[in-house]
Amino acid sequence: MYQQMIFVNLVTNDVPATKKFFTELGYTINPQFSTDECACVQISDTIIAMLMTRGHYSQFTKKEIVDSAKSSEVLLCLSAESREKVDELVDKAIEAGGTAHGEPQDHGFMYGRAFDDLDGHTWEVAWMDPAAIQG
Repeated sequence: MYQQMIFVNLVTNDVPATKKFFTELGYTINPQFSTDECACVQISDTIIAMLMTRGHYSQFTKKEIVDSAKSSEVLLCLSAESREKVDELVDKAIEAGGTAHGEPQDHGFMYGRAFDDLDGHTWEVAWMDPAAIQG
């Protein structure tokens, strides 16, 4: 059965540092699609982050490229299988050089935290009680 995938394309200022950062979070770098100008981060079977130098990214758009350290262009949210996994991933991100973004959000049935990666992109990590999803 076909599974739709998402390829999130973001600008990075330092491809080697980005590769190291995401590897420290437990993700893998796909060498087949990574170069000196792009890190292909395999988040899951269906989620890939393509972190590109500004020059490489500019080949895909005619729009002005946002400085993600100063402006927000997107909020990315990854699901987690438990509250503990939310904390684990965000804590790893902070230990790897990222920064905490905002305060933890605890709504009982849903829990989330967020971090900014090395380039200022905000990644939220959220757990939702499966019973709440089913209604």
